[in-house]
Amino acid sequence: MRTSGLGSLPGTDVAAGVRLGLAAASVPWLPEFPARGPWAGMIGRALGLLDGIGADLVAGEWKLARVPGLDQRRARATLRNDLDTLEEQAQGLEGPLKLAVAGPWTLAAATLLPLGGRVLGDPVARADLAQALASGVGDLRREVERRLPGVAVVLQVDEPSLPAVLAGSVPTEGGYFRHRSVERSEVTERLRLVGGDVLHCCAPGLEVELVLGEHGAGFAGVSLDQSLMTRTQWDAVAAAIEAGRELWLGCSPTVPAQAPTADALTRTVLGALRSLELGPVLRDRVVLTPACGLAGWPVREVTPLFRALATTAERMDDELAR
Repeated sequence: MRTSGLGSLPGTDVAAGVRLGLAAASVPWLPEFPARGPWAGMIGRALGLLDGIGADLVAGEWKLARVPGLDQRRARATLRNDLDTLEEQAQGLEGPLKLAVAGPWTLAAATLLPLGGRVLGDPVARADLAQALASGVGDLRREVERRLPGVAVVLQVDEPSLPAVLAGSVPTEGGYFRHRSVERSEVTERLRLVGGDVLHCCAPGLEVELVLGEHGAGFAGVSLDQSLMTRTQWDAVAAAIEAGRELWLGCSPTVPAQAPTADALTRTVLGALRSLELGPVLRDRVVLTPACGLAGWPVREVTPLFRALATTAERMDDELAR
């Protein structure tokens, strides 16, 4: 059974964090470091990727703009520096390397139009945003594979706002009203446009079939917080695993900010996976992760967490072989 991280790490020591992301898990990943500022977090990094659409940070809110603003340019420079560090630290790396980017629906829910109002409320703007994001993500994938020819990029699309988008519960800019729900067909179309291998959602209520189903968004895997999963989601995940899809299981809570023991993690994971009654096939189709990013954690707790995940993964291999 494999392990990986999901996105953010605490602190601002990028070189040390990248080294940990490369060494601490069997599926290495490029972390985010939001403590450096909004341009280095999930939304800022994604807006820095946009191809042909400007953005700027105004009074703490990201807005689309006619031309790239200072903070969008800073986001692009920050990601470029992160890629330089990754290239330096990952020479000779072969195999999977996971990159994370905010998805089109979370980005549309978090970003404002130039004259106000969320991008989510404007069908034309949200289509343009998804197209610009898809182009930028493609460029990022090609850039990483050019710098590190031995890696195969695994793209994680972060969509914590997706259940709210589908449910019509995203608040308007003023907070008094809610945006209308978006049709499933449009949701899946935009997700397919951006592409990706794993869709991560740490919010409750994600419809697994929309992500992994035959007529869904076409992802190979879904990443969920184990503590929030319902019986319906577990049933859908089991069917998807049998069909060859993957579950990236957020088995380690990120609140409180303290590493669990391997014994506690093993009990949690084993209790959930045994009930699926899928046996050894789970060893190749489940990846153990934290439930969400670790930006709010003490740095000293991060390494023990990944040690506990690695030990749990080894134990699960033995348990599922029985």
